[in-house]
Amino acid sequence: MDASRFVAAIVVAQVLAQIGAFTLPALLPGYMARWQLSATEAGWLIGAFFAAYVAAVPLLVALTDRLPARRIYLLGTALTAASHLGFAFLAEGFWSALSLRALAGIGWAGCYMPGLKALADRLEGAAQSRAVSWHAAGVGIAGAASFLVAGTLDALAGPQAAFLFGGVAALVAFGIGAAVLPATPPRRPEGAPPPGALLDFRPVLRNRAAMAWIAGYTVHTWEMAALRAWAVTFLALVIARHGAPAWLPGPNLLFTLAGLLGIAVSILGNETAQRFGRGRVVAWAMGAAALMAVLTGLSAMVSAPLAVACVLLWNAAIYLDSSALTAGTVQGAEPGRCGATMGLHSMCGYAGGFLGPLGVGVALDWAGPEDLAAWGLAFGHVALVTLLGFALLRRLGRTV
Repeated sequence: MDASRFVAAIVVAQVLAQIGAFTLPALLPGYMARWQLSATEAGWLIGAFFAAYVAAVPLLVALTDRLPARRIYLLGTALTAASHLGFAFLAEGFWSALSLRALAGIGWAGCYMPGLKALADRLEGAAQSRAVSWHAAGVGIAGAASFLVAGTLDALAGPQAAFLFGGVAALVAFGIGAAVLPATPPRRPEGAPPPGALLDFRPVLRNRAAMAWIAGYTVHTWEMAALRAWAVTFLALVIARHGAPAWLPGPNLLFTLAGLLGIAVSILGNETAQRFGRGRVVAWAMGAAALMAVLTGLSAMVSAPLAVACVLLWNAAIYLDSSALTAGTVQGAEPGRCGATMGLHSMCGYAGGFLGPLGVGVALDWAGPEDLAAWGLAFGHVALVTLLGFALLRRLGRTV
């Protein structure tokens, strides 16, 4: 199979594996009412996906430096399918849902970076950077579409149908991976050092260039996960309090549109980074995201159209450096340690993904979830984290 078809097949498989990942955030208001969840409990359900990912990804991605990525990828898609099907038929409350969300996180740990590693092993240079960008775009499209798909299926046939669709899609991704991924172990670059202990990340931690981008990605995932987890609930509450003009779509469609806009911004950001410098684009993106986090929280007290506009702009700012950060880590990795570097990149990033939704939930419970002013604190904490992360990125990567 030629390189372009291989890239296309992997991207399609990643879309199918990811299409059910945000079904729960899309349907969160209904589950909070049905199971009588607090905002903190809802944050745990969203964050459990990321916490389990963090625990599993170091081992699974580091193994791709030793074993065929195909084996890891097939395990990941199988677990992803099992988690969605289990949520459709077995989830009955907080604890059962928490375990199934954790299973989904382990499944995605076997899909996301191993799939990206398969692309990185096949390509080099500008072709590799563009493949990383399209991979990120495919995952982003699936994440955006999952809100609309889940909301539509829920309206037509109930929440079980939404999770069932995600499970079937993951099984199709399993089939694509089995068909196109090579069954041979990765080829070690000539002159590359031996891999060392499986979970020894010390060589990666000493790589300041890679660690700078990893720090940026951690903050990026913190803010992206916080917005993805709570955007539908936020918009639904604002619309319920202030009302909305007839032309304004519902929250799930709105956030799907926000995600699709973000994809275009992500691709544009990567191309702009290649022209003007990755560090400069990341600085623009982080500054804009911090500002929009504050404005989005405050917009809850004004009107629904303003809240929608702020969510769209904040989401775009978050996406601006998405591909640039991941491409920076891939290109900053030492030869022979790409898998370990990407494993640490993903582990740190998704640790932020766990803390972001939980932080918003804790802030809402502390300030009063029914008080619109609470969203200023809930989203405002993300702005502070973004600025601190940018300072760390600059300190680690003064030459990037």
